[in-house]
Amino acid sequence: MTRNLKIAALGIEHFHIFGMAGNLIERGAEFVGWWNDGDAQPLEKFARLFPNVPRVMDRDEILNNPDIDLILVADIPARRAGLAIEAMEAGKDVMADKPGCTTLEQLAALREAQARTGRIWSVDFSERFEVPCVTRAAELVDDGVIGKVVQTAGFGPHRLNKPTRPDWFFDRGAYGGVLTDIASHQIDQFLYFTGSTDAEIATACVRNYANPDTPGLQDFGELVLRNDHAHGYVRVDWYTPDALPNWGDGRLTILGTKGYIELRKYVDIANPAGTDHLFLVTGDRYEKIDCSDAGLPYFDRLRYDILNRTETAMPQEHCFKVMELAIKAQMLAEGSG
Repeated sequence: MTRNLKIAALGIEHFHIFGMAGNLIERGAEFVGWWNDGDAQPLEKFARLFPNVPRVMDRDEILNNPDIDLILVADIPARRAGLAIEAMEAGKDVMADKPGCTTLEQLAALREAQARTGRIWSVDFSERFEVPCVTRAAELVDDGVIGKVVQTAGFGPHRLNKPTRPDWFFDRGAYGGVLTDIASHQIDQFLYFTGSTDAEIATACVRNYANPDTPGLQDFGELVLRNDHAHGYVRVDWYTPDALPNWGDGRLTILGTKGYIELRKYVDIANPAGTDHLFLVTGDRYEKIDCSDAGLPYFDRLRYDILNRTETAMPQEHCFKVMELAIKAQMLAEGSG
């Protein structure tokens, strides 16, 4: 019987740590310890969900533990690359929260460390990897149901919850900019569903329209991607209205030459019960498809990759390319690209 993984966390500054750790624990992983530099915002909930996971005050205790297979990194975004490199140099594979890094210099250092150590550096793009309707959409696309995919249109609205946010959330240097951060999700989905290994950023912009008291916050961003066979549009923002029952009406439209798929991932305002709403339209049918049994294969595949040194969860180069394009879009939007 294949053994289970042992995992630990370096940095728990973002609530995404719960999905990262929880999905691995559901698949048999043993969470053996965590470190954070100071008290993170999610600390109370973390202690409630993982009461038996010990806090480690010296991160070298985690890095030097030969039994740990995978390090989870959900620190402040600008610090994630450095921690991931330390983990890889210590012989550990890494799953980082998005964005996995915030600058091209960090990305270059990650590339070098990954090539030198042979470890896995994976970013949990949760809007694909933690959403069952995206799994079902991928199956439909792979089966050729909508023909050749020529465009994706991804929308990532988020609830600001401004009074509850930590100071780093409003620091452009700390979070990397709205396109580097949130739009990395949509760039990942564009590359994946269009079967692309690269793209150019045709246009990009970022703005602060509604929060002049926190000028470091970019509350709106958009970009256009294209290559020789596909196009992509991305819009992200921090404008989710208070009446919506969740944090954001995230959507993805996948346009093919023989039909299209629309995903209303977290809510359908026309029928608000449940999540993972998938709508399919082709030449001979239009329907809503059940996604309740679609599953989240990323976590099983990553476990397999760690144990077998393969790339079934996500090609390593894809992970690098997503972050490269997100950072370049951010730089273009800010006039430095």
